[in-house]
Amino acid sequence: MSETGKGRFRWGLAIKRFVFLALPVLVIGGAIAGNMVMGALKPAPEEKESVVEALPVLTAMSYAEPVQLRVSSHGEVQARAEIDLAAEMGGRLTYIAPDFLPGGQFSKGQVLFRLDDRELKLRVIQAEAAIAQARTSFIRETSEANLARLDAEDLGVDNVSDLALRGPQIAEAQAQLASAQAALDEAQLQLDRTVIRAPFTGRVRTKLTDTGAYITPGMQLGRVYATDMVDVPIPMSDKDLAALGLGIGFVETDAEPGPPVTLTATIADTPHSWTGRISRTDSSFDPATRVLFAFVTVKDPYGVNADNGTPLAPGLFVTADIEGRKLVEGIVVPRTALRGTDEIFVAREDDTLEVRPVRVASSDRERVVIVEGLTAGEQVIASPVRGAANGMKIRPVTPDEMPANLVADNRDDDAGSNAAEPAR
Repeated sequence: MSETGKGRFRWGLAIKRFVFLALPVLVIGGAIAGNMVMGALKPAPEEKESVVEALPVLTAMSYAEPVQLRVSSHGEVQARAEIDLAAEMGGRLTYIAPDFLPGGQFSKGQVLFRLDDRELKLRVIQAEAAIAQARTSFIRETSEANLARLDAEDLGVDNVSDLALRGPQIAEAQAQLASAQAALDEAQLQLDRTVIRAPFTGRVRTKLTDTGAYITPGMQLGRVYATDMVDVPIPMSDKDLAALGLGIGFVETDAEPGPPVTLTATIADTPHSWTGRISRTDSSFDPATRVLFAFVTVKDPYGVNADNGTPLAPGLFVTADIEGRKLVEGIVVPRTALRGTDEIFVAREDDTLEVRPVRVASSDRERVVIVEGLTAGEQVIASPVRGAANGMKIRPVTPDEMPANLVADNRDDDAGSNAAEPAR
């Protein structure tokens, strides 16, 4: 091949390589340029103004009225006195009161148990005999001393020794008489301990032995409790104490009686109630629960204060309704308006929401009494509000206009963390 042919062949090969390498770049560049041109020619989208819809809410008007504060709580009835009966000495058990059975009743001073006392009665007789002998010896020595004194006077002897006047013998006889009397007292005390009497009027909790059993000193015979008075420890929060006007270490007096209390319980599907008073409060808060216990006292719970014959028995779990302080004026709102424990959502006149902290004096299942943070005549929100914030747009509606999904939310809130605490 000539030099001219070789040159043309090289130029042709170079052009093919250039086209092969440049063609993809030209295609990609053209696509990018086309997209840019089409984007520039596309009309601009219309701008839409965002509209915040007002949240439909149910509202209620707060109002003022004189209020009697009340506190509700629970507690378990406890006997004022409950003890274990035990023997002070050993012996064979010969008698048990017929009524000494679980649930049986007894009177103060009643004989409940007797031990075999025959040996101790013999000791008493022996001690009485020893006293008679010691008394005779003392009388004899005293008589001889008087005779010695008369003889000395008849003889005109002035300085008579104490021994001659039988002073030591009289002292010895007197000591023997005192010792015999102490022995009798000890024997009588041991004899008295064979009889176990009721220390108070009460009922039997448990019976742990029976007639014929051999009893050792300190052995438990049964458990009894007094029925003249019962106490019901009631846990109190700081808010409860404020509503009742009580403090730490309160003790009821004639000049300052405790708040009246109504105790209720259902027994055999029948409701019963009893009345009592808070007689005292504990002297310190429970470190575990952070509550202070107030003690409701009910006198004669098995007698005059029984409810149609049903006593306020120890171990019974009761609900306590306690009458507290009287407020000259309190602000009342529906219970559903309370958020958490100390917040209210207020509906402003410009249809916006305000989160308002308040101080609650009392509450129940229907309403809340507020003593600070709200005035009469203000509208409060009584329906659920999720994500509440100051200034949120709201729209007061009637219950018929309330959306179904918000009604469902209301049920969820009542069962969830947004629900108010149970009434106390």
